[in-house]
Order: sequence, then structure tokens, then C-alpha cells
Amino acid sequence: MTADAATDRLTLEEQASLTSGSTTWNTTPVRDVVLALTLSDGPHGIRRQKDVPGDPLGIQGSRPATCFPPAVTLGSSWDPALAVRVGAAIAREASALGIDVVLGPGVNIKRSPLCGRNFEYFSEDPHISGVMGAAIVEGIQSLGVGACVKHFAVNNQETDRMRVSADVDEQTLREIYLPAFEHIVREAKPYAVMCSYNRVNGVHASQHRRLLTEVLREEWGFDGLVMSDWGAVNDRVAALAAGLDLEMPPTGTDDQIVTAVREGRLDPTVVSTAAGRLLTLRDRVDRAARFEDWDVDAHHELAREAARSSAVLLKNDGGLLPLDPTARQHVVVIGEFARTLRFQGGGSSHVEPTRTDSPLDALREAVGPDTEVAFAPGFTLDGERDPALVSEAVALAARADVALVFLGLPEAAETEGLDRTHIGLPAAQLDLLREVAGTCARVAVVLANGGVVSVSEWEEHAQAVLEGWLPGQAGGAALADLLLGRHSPSGRLTETIPHRLEDVPSHLYFPGADGHVVHGEGRYVGYRHYDTLDRPVAYPFGHGLTYTTFAYSDLTAEQTGDNRWTVEVTLTNTGNRYAHEVAQLYVAHDEARPTRPRHELRGFAKIGLEPGASARARFELTGRDLAQWSTGRNRRRISPGAFTVEVGASSRDIRLRTVLTTPGDGRGHDLTAMSTLGEWLDHPVGGPAVRQALEQASVPIELAQTNPELLVLARGVPLLKLCGLVPELTPETVERLAAHLAEEGAQHARPS
Repeated sequence: MTADAATDRLTLEEQASLTSGSTTWNTTPVRDVVLALTLSDGPHGIRRQKDVPGDPLGIQGSRPATCFPPAVTLGSSWDPALAVRVGAAIAREASALGIDVVLGPGVNIKRSPLCGRNFEYFSEDPHISGVMGAAIVEGIQSLGVGACVKHFAVNNQETDRMRVSADVDEQTLREIYLPAFEHIVREAKPYAVMCSYNRVNGVHASQHRRLLTEVLREEWGFDGLVMSDWGAVNDRVAALAAGLDLEMPPTGTDDQIVTAVREGRLDPTVVSTAAGRLLTLRDRVDRAARFEDWDVDAHHELAREAARSSAVLLKNDGGLLPLDPTARQHVVVIGEFARTLRFQGGGSSHVEPTRTDSPLDALREAVGPDTEVAFAPGFTLDGERDPALVSEAVALAARADVALVFLGLPEAAETEGLDRTHIGLPAAQLDLLREVAGTCARVAVVLANGGVVSVSEWEEHAQAVLEGWLPGQAGGAALADLLLGRHSPSGRLTETIPHRLEDVPSHLYFPGADGHVVHGEGRYVGYRHYDTLDRPVAYPFGHGLTYTTFAYSDLTAEQTGDNRWTVEVTLTNTGNRYAHEVAQLYVAHDEARPTRPRHELRGFAKIGLEPGASARARFELTGRDLAQWSTGRNRRRISPGAFTVEVGASSRDIRLRTVLTTPGDGRGHDLTAMSTLGEWLDHPVGGPAVRQALEQASVPIELAQTNPELLVLARGVPLLKLCGLVPELTPETVERLAAHLAEEGAQHARPS
């Protein structure tokens, strides 16, 4: 039975019941028409509560499932094809565990490194967030399981998350906080979207009609179901009217919907439409293709590959890494994280793993008989200083050829519901590192953390730094693969590592007060801020080393249509190891006084090459990649002129550049009576029209002979304000010019 036919069979009360769940994790069944759908948290693994009494949200006591690396890690792989495979594996496990919809991926922007849930998000950049998020959705839905993209929108902190209003201007919304969602909706067509807890410019996201209906559905064409985050609904009627289809978990308030319809306060078609979207979701989920189980070992190996592909080698002075596993050497492994793997964050995304690999065990298993591996915990996970543990570690380091020091954040430091207050490592760990470095000349640090940590105050004590992030259940073996050179690191940073928290552009605004957080930094989030102002950073966006070197050459750009180009560059492995390079394409605008970010990521390609081999990386550029959002015009606009295409290995390591030009979108600036004389004169159509009007005036203004200072002053005056000075320039004349210009623009506009 089609969704429309099924909806017609339901009473108003039954339709209303479909707009909320029946349990914490199930939608509402209705007679023989609608079966309940089962939802489950992810987004990097399935959290299916066991059929025994447990906590209401099922955070503890869930069934074992593969814990893949979370988004902070997987995003650093810059590998959409890998993300598709991980998504498909998650879907297979969801199917085997009876799950219809996976609540993920999360694609919110990392506005501040303090956000306690950053480990669930991909990047500070909307382009890579959208591409990687779409890949996860594609993988999940390829096996008939639904994906639910979250948290829509501007959910960038945990502090006061259920009440705070994210106050952000429209241009910043459109260029930073909405594009990842838009890309996923348009390209991957997710079955569902989850609204966030917070308010957006004063309106709760769960009842934000402009976001849920006008933008999401009418502009972007989303035809799936919108559900609430758990407990995000504040007004059932207002939320339903705004475009929220499903409240989760149920609050027993379906009668409010029925009453609102009976009293004429709610259009009954709103209810039937929402119910129909639940039925459409039912139809899209493929229960006929259910899997009974999955290959536990194969999924563990996929998790290992994902962790291995995502770790970022920040520093490798003197080629300290990789270690030779066959050499006669004494290696000391220091740090509790080497024995007790920190592999995921806390909160609703917690997955009960099928098994875990520790780095210590993996290293010992992988080295040859001539390599001795000793271990000292060095510190406890509770952060307390333990002189005895430090002394033991230092004594072992003094006799070692190399020390591998595993540092990081305890799980309690970064979890859903709490933001961090600083970005430093625990003091006890830093003290340990300094003492170890004082007795061992060769030190490599391996990090375990879900949010960025500062490195500036301690990295001088380490010759190599490997950022392992939260590597999932197979992270121990993956890190051993990289440390011993079985594979070359291929991860790249998807967020900038600042020198200090005070350098972060959102520092003065985060996390707000009095129920509001102002996004005062606007579009200048992450590298957009640092690179535009040329501020020093510890490690830039896109950075990552490997065990070989790459050369960039032969940059070409071919125009393939109106505001369309194909850009290609040759990558060559100039070292002696197989490895991957991530070529990054940025669109840059050189301005003496910045009016936009200096450059922005618009494409990337990850390519693996044997020593001496070359390959072409290919990128597609469109007008959308050049456009800015105009708040006054309520649309994107492409200004005519030159722009620069940059290709490199990070936002600060640009290897090649070429300058291209665009004719713009054919509309130029939309002029009104209150546009300035200068804006009119600079317009290709408006300029000649105004000059003609002025030349015909009884008191002509000789623009070419006017005093330069007076001309500068006049150029800043709205055209309408000149009407009193030039009798022939009447308000009616100005309005007629503006109307003619608008008509010309509509006829010649090019799509962006």
C-alpha cells in the first residue's frame, strides 16, 4: 500500500500518533497499516540496547558491534570511498541487529576546539564535511537502511545546548553552517534529517519553519522525514506546523495535535503530510533485504584500515619514524593509553566493541626477535601524578634507543553534554614527557584525543608526533602499522591546530551567556581566519606528513561551460615508499582589504602512488565555488573578475597557482534607489544610464572634471539623495532606472 493510500486509511488520531514515537527507539505502529521502525544511535557504529532492563537511553549495556573510528578520525582520511565502505558496513550491522534508521552522520562545523562533541563531527570546513557526510549516507543507504543527518542546524557547542540561541548572520549561515547539510541533501538524498536542540536566532530549531520547510524542503528539495533530537521539542503544535514530522522520544502529547486541528489552530493537512512522510520512510527502508549477521573479522579489519588511513603525522624530524621492526633495538612504550586504548568518545555515540586491539600488544606482536619492547604506564587515567610511575618510565627510557610516548585525553574530558575549558593535555602527562625527553634522545609522541589539543608547549620534547585521534576498536593495530612502517601515514588535518586557545577566532564569543552565543567571527572560522589575517598556527588545515615526498607539476585549467572549469595537476611520488598524497584545491581572492576569506577549500583528491610514479588529480569547479551569499539580495552572487586557483598539500603549503576570470552571474549588483552613486556608476548597465541622466540635467555634473575629493564624497551618496541637487533626477526617474535594471538582470542572469 502506497504512503498516500495508507495515510487515507488512518483517522486523525492515528495520523497524530505517527508524529511521535512509541518508545525511546521505536516509531508508532498503527493496526495493520504501519509497523514500528527501529532507530539507533551511531554514527560510527550501532548502539542497540540489549533486551534487558537498562538505562532509558541505552547508552550502557548495548549489543556488541564494530566501533569504527568516529568522524574526527574518518574525516582526516580525506577518503570518501573509504567512508562509503564504512557506511555500508555500519548498515549491514544495523540490518542484522534489526535497525531501520541509523542516527548519523553528524556534520556540524567545528567552530571551537572546545566543543565536547567535536569527535562526532568531521571538520571546521563545510566542503569536506559535506563530501564525507554524503559518502557515509551513500554507504548506509546502499543496503536499505536509512541515514539521519544531524544536528540541523548551528549545533556547535554542548554548553546550554537545549536552550542557547546561536545568533548568526545570514551570510555566515549560508556559507559556513548550512552548506554541508545542503550538499548531503542534494547529492546523497538522506531518508531523514534530525533537528538540533538549540535555538537559531531566537527560534528553537524544532519549530524553525524557515529552516525546516523553506530552506530544507523548498530550496534544497528534501523529501524525507525530519525528526527531533531526543527531547528537543518544546511545542508539539508549533513544531509540526514548522515542518518537524516526528518527535522523539514520545512525550504523550499527541492529543495536543488532535485538539489543535479540532479547534482550527492547525491545518489537518499538516498532520496527514507528516504522517505520510513517516510512511514514506517505511517504504524506503528495505526490510526484505535483512542480513542475519556480519563478518566480524572483516569489519574489524575495515576499522583498522580506516584508523590507519586517518592518523596524521604532524612532525617527523630526522626521519625518526618509521621504526624498523627487524632492527636490534630497545624500544620503550610509555603511557597508559598504549595499554588501555582510548578509541571513542562518551555519550550517545558510545559503541560496545566486538573486541579491541591495544597498541602495546600490537607492537609486541609485530616486531622481530631482535627488538625488545618494554612498557611503563607513566601515568594513570584519572590524571593524578604518581612519582613511582614516572620514575619507572624514566628509568626505562634512559636505557632505550627510542621512546614511544602515548599521551591523550581521558574520556571524561570530552563527551556529549560538556564542553572543554582548555585545549591542553593533562599536566601529569606533560611532566612525564619532559622527564622522559631528558633521558632519551629519540622520542615519538602518539596522541589519543577527539578534540584538538595544543602542542606548542611540549612538542619541542618530541622528534615525531603522530595524531591518532580516536581510532576505533582496531586502533591499536593500526597505530602499530604506521609506527613500524607497514603503511605510510596518509591522514590530513581537517581542523587547524592553534598555538593557543586565545588565537581561536571564536574565543571571545564561545560559549556565550544569558541564553545567547553570538557568532561574532562570522565566516572566519578556522583556517579562513588564520590564513586571511596571516596568523601563525601550530599546524595548518590540511597538513599531514608521510614517509615519502611528492612533487606537484603541470597545473591546467580548462573552461568547460559558463562558470565551469576542469582543473588538473600531476602528482609524482619522489621518494622511495608507496604512499598517498591529498591534493587540495582552494579558490583564492587577493584583496588589499579582505571582504571575504582569502581562500576556501573547493576540492580534494587522495591518490596512492608507488615510488617514481605519477598521476593526474582532477577537480571540477563551478560558479557555486566562486559565489558569496548576498543577504540584501537573498541569493548567491558571482562577481565578475579574476580569481586564483591554488593547489597544494595544505592551506599553508600551496604548490601551484593559476589565475582565471569569470564574467560573473550576469546580474551584477542589484541596484535600488538607495544604492550609492558609486555603485550605479560602476555597474555595466546602471553606469551609462545614470551618466546619461546627469548629462541631460540643467545643472550638469561633469564627472570627469569634478574635484577628486568631491567625487569621492558624491560616490558614497545614495542616488535617491541626489534628487534634490539635480532637478531632472527625480525619485520617479531613479525608481524607473532601478526597475529597468532589474528586468535586464532577470533576462540575462546565468545560473550559479
